[in-house]
Amino acid sequence: MPGTRIRLTHETEEATAAGIYGVIVGAAVLVTAHVLTAWRDVVAVLVALMVYWAAERYARIVAERIHEGHRPTWHTVREQLTSGWELVTASVLPLLALIAARTAGAPLLTAEIVSLLCSTLLLCVAGWRIGADGRLTQPERVVSTLVAGTFGAVLIVLKTLLH
Repeated sequence: MPGTRIRLTHETEEATAAGIYGVIVGAAVLVTAHVLTAWRDVVAVLVALMVYWAAERYARIVAERIHEGHRPTWHTVREQLTSGWELVTASVLPLLALIAARTAGAPLLTAEIVSLLCSTLLLCVAGWRIGADGRLTQPERVVSTLVAGTFGAVLIVLKTLLH
């Protein structure tokens, strides 16, 4: 679709971090889910990410009350409830990869590994891209990419060991 692209970095530092965290949490849920269908995997990942998103937003609102000494304004509550969605939406592509692999006839475990590979690739690209925005040298960008990709690689190894 023209004009449509996958965004690895977002307008703010917090949004980019939420996206990276969302990919990692979504992959971790996929690793530990013991389900019988790809659709149940998708539901497990999305529900877990929604809980993480809600918990993070709640924690920010409560923390403001604790530190500011008064109720947060409606503006603050609205701002919290309309931000941070990258935590959830960042896992859309890996979940689509899972569904596509399963639809193409791959066994569930293979489809899950495909999804985890997609997550790992996204993390590697994010590590490389963030390295560019951070004005890192080529060796530093390689390290940034390897560190980001290691999260996904460890989850793939864990998935294969668990099943």
